[in-house]
Amino acid sequence: MTDEEKRQLNNFETSLRHLIYLHDKLRRDHAELQQLLLDKEEAFSKLRSEYDKLNQSYMDLKSAMTMSLDGGDVRETKQRLSKIVREVDKCIAMLNQS
Repeated sequence: MTDEEKRQLNNFETSLRHLIYLHDKLRRDHAELQQLLLDKEEAFSKLRSEYDKLNQSYMDLKSAMTMSLDGGDVRETKQRLSKIVREVDKCIAMLNQS
């Protein structure tokens, strides 16, 4: 093997080692990003759950305030009660389908 071939082989080996290093680094970075994504999805899920609970509490409070009728709008109360009755009817229909 000539000196030129040895030099080219050394360059090739160096380049290959560098590519392997970069590949390993990218795999580690990818694993870290996957874990970060999982953590963010879990945090989002918790926040979404908390939001849903707060929203339901707000709707319940709004219903209670609407139904209290201490000077409130009677029409709004009737609409709210009609909506609740429709939701109950939907639930009953779904139970009957099962």
